[in-house]
Amino acid sequence: MRVLVVEDEPDLCAALRRGLRREGYAVDAVEDGPSAVARARIVAYDLVVLDLTLPGLDGIEVCRQVRVGDEPPLVLMLTARDGIEDRVAGLDAGADDYLAKPFDFRELTARLRALARRETPGRPEVLRFGDLSLDPATRAVSAGGQDVRLTAKEWAVLEYLMRRAGDVVSPEELLEHVWDDQVDPFTNTVRVQVGTLRRKIGTERIQTVVGAGYRLVDPAAEHLSGSV
Repeated sequence: MRVLVVEDEPDLCAALRRGLRREGYAVDAVEDGPSAVARARIVAYDLVVLDLTLPGLDGIEVCRQVRVGDEPPLVLMLTARDGIEDRVAGLDAGADDYLAKPFDFRELTARLRALARRETPGRPEVLRFGDLSLDPATRAVSAGGQDVRLTAKEWAVLEYLMRRAGDVVSPEELLEHVWDDQVDPFTNTVRVQVGTLRRKIGTERIQTVVGAGYRLVDPAAEHLSGSV
């Protein structure tokens, strides 16, 4: 998932970026309000970790501006203030959750995972496609009933493909949602990660659509349809 960290304390901003990247998120970071709004207008972020007190524009106004559009990002607001008025103001501006500083990084990541599970009613918390399953809460993955150990980036690629199961996903779309702006778009990064993921979950589960991208398929269903 692609995350924008908006935090004006340089040390905390850097620590959040490093920690979230280790958790497998694609993370961009800015340190002021106008930069946050500008980035959110050109990048389809899934989550925004947003400080309340920022130079240029405060977090309340940034939240209002990034929460526009058909598919706005989820927003977790951070602040050193813990008064009820600030919490209400943040939530009224469109924030989905609120975490007061200082906080434990494990709580932050738990809240982000909880936010990521929010979507349309009826969406299962554990993603399933054929005999593949992926649990966003525990990051457990199984294929054919066997547990599979994935790196953070492999897990992020599989999660995105499972959320788009059956659709063709272009390399550019994977770069946008799974990697951050530090990746070189002209490298073979996506192809390499898809290749290692294939070897772990089964090469037949990820189909290459020449000139278009990749599609997650159910080998059992493909076999049945091919034998009719």
